[in-house]
Parts: sequence; C-alpha cells; structure tokens
Amino acid sequence: MSSFSSCSSFVGRKNCVVLAAIVVILASFSGYVHGLSGHTVIDAPMLTEKISTNRTIKVDINGNGDFTSVQEAINAVPKGNGQWIIIHVRKGVYREKVHIPKEKPYIFMRGNGKGKTAIVWSQSSANNKASATFTAEAPHFIAFGISFKNEAPTGVAFTSQNQSVAAFVGADMIAFYHCAFYSTHNTLFDYRGRHYYVNCYIQGSIDFIFGRGRSIFQSCELFVIADKRVSIHGSITAQNRDDERDNSGFVFIKGKVYGIGDVYLGRAKGAYSRTIFAKTYLSKTIVPHGWTKWSYAGSTENLFQAEYHCHGPGAETMNRVPWSKQLTEKEAENFVSIDFIDGTKWLPAWI
Repeated sequence: MSSFSSCSSFVGRKNCVVLAAIVVILASFSGYVHGLSGHTVIDAPMLTEKISTNRTIKVDINGNGDFTSVQEAINAVPKGNGQWIIIHVRKGVYREKVHIPKEKPYIFMRGNGKGKTAIVWSQSSANNKASATFTAEAPHFIAFGISFKNEAPTGVAFTSQNQSVAAFVGADMIAFYHCAFYSTHNTLFDYRGRHYYVNCYIQGSIDFIFGRGRSIFQSCELFVIADKRVSIHGSITAQNRDDERDNSGFVFIKGKVYGIGDVYLGRAKGAYSRTIFAKTYLSKTIVPHGWTKWSYAGSTENLFQAEYHCHGPGAETMNRVPWSKQLTEKEAENFVSIDFIDGTKWLPAWI
C-alpha cells in the first residue's frame, strides 16, 4: 500500500497530520542565518545574499565581460576598498598568476564551479610563495567554485624544483567554498590567519597542506598522489606551530582522505605542531603509524597530532605513534566548533 493510500482511513489521516507537523517542524530547523545545518549546501546565491552587494565585475575569457583576465579585474578594485565587490569569473581556464594585494579587501571571487572555472599556472621555485599560482594577501576574501592549479612537473626531491604551490593564503578572515587545489608537493600554503575551507578538494603528495594558519577544513576531500622520489612516506599536513602561545592549527572535520600510495596524516613542523582529524573517513592510504616527526629532532612532548572519532581502514589506532592523541569528546569540542576560528564574527555562512 502506498503512503498516500494509508491516509484514506481516519487513523491514517490522523497519522499523516502528525507526520506533516513533524516535517514542518524539522524543516524550520534545517538552516538558520549564518549557522547552517550539516545538510545545507552553501551556494553562490546564498553567499551573495549574505554579503549584501550588487557590485559585480564580470570576467569572461571569450570577451563577453568587463575583462578577459582575472588579474585585470582585481586591478580595477580600488585600493582601501571597504565594501564587498563580486568578481564573477565565468567558465574557462585562465592561464595566469593571480594576486590579491594587501590593500584590496572585501573581494568575493565567484566562479561557475570548480569543474568549470580554473586558474592555472606552471612554476616551481625555491621560494614557496613565489611559485604560487594564486596568492591572497588581503583580509575578507571569499572564493567560490574555482579550481587553483600549479601544473609544474614534479622535480627532483630536495631541489628548487620541488615546490609548486597552487595557492598561498596569507591573510586573516579568508574562506573558500566548493573550490579545488591541484599540485603535488606543497599544494596549499595555508600561511597565516583564520581560514575556512568547506566542501573543497585538495590534491598532493608531500606536505600538501602546510603553514601556520588557524584553519578549519569542513567536509573536504583530500586526495593523495603517490610520490616515488623519496623513500619516506609523504604527509598530508605539515603544520608549523612553534610556540604554545600560538593559537594556530589545522582541523579537518567530516571529510574524506583517499588516494594512491602510502602517506602520513601529518608531520611535526615546529615543537607545538597542531593538527586534528575529526569524524573523517581515512582510507588504507594512511600508514599504521599515522603521524611522523621526520625532519623535526626535538621533543614530542608538546606535539598535538590528534584524531577524534575517525573511521575507515586507515583509522585503526593500534600502531599509532605514542605521541599522537585520540581525543575525548570534551577534548575535541573546542576544535570542532566554528569558534576555533571565531567564525561567527566574520564568516558569511558556515556548516
């Protein structure tokens, strides 16, 4: 009997009324201003509504906009800008290095989807920042639906050809929604500041998320590429926190780690290196030890390399290194909250 026919009797109609009331109540809690439920998709129209602006610069590689270059559009934003400006980057592959300078905050760079809009360059350098395809050095920057890629071929390990950054994130209050980052070694330089990555895809082999940012990676996919240049295993993260007063750290929540070859969740880079994977699926690409202090010769006493309620074949804890931590709910609560990055104070929307 169908659910519709079950409402034909008095009892059935009564049950349907109750069910309808429950559905209405649940729907009323499905999302709220700023904070959102885990089932809500943060899309470009929502972000546009939250930042309350209709000031738009259109970039179209085929010439049907205000500019054909992303950097030209950024150059058109006035210095000291204090109001949100949308730079709509229409679909296409934009082969250029892009830089958001310090004096140009409040830019919302909106693409047509990470599979449609891409900013691509190819450069290796002994200097991580210099190699970056995309550089953001202004606060209050948002990107949505864009891929950032460094196509430089993987060079010889431990040489100047080793570093090819896709994105350098070097300012406070920056968010990426539904974006992708592609490279191999040192993909995402999360240099400093409070950052939020939601529903992003990040790909690499060694230290492919590194820096000293205070960042939440919410529902992100991390794809591991096998690196045959070195005998050591690669590492997903290399968080650089060298002082207990430093409030930085990387927190990964409800994401997915998978790929090819073996890799550590992270390596210590600094005496107080802090990385947490919470409620994340870990595939068998994660080696049993889980974490490493390769290249760091100091004490492990103050390292904070931790997991909380992760699952999957790579989440087995029996052979984890002794300094790593399995957090209790109480220990994890401050890290898995948006308050870790003070998100309620500056983010337009979060999950």
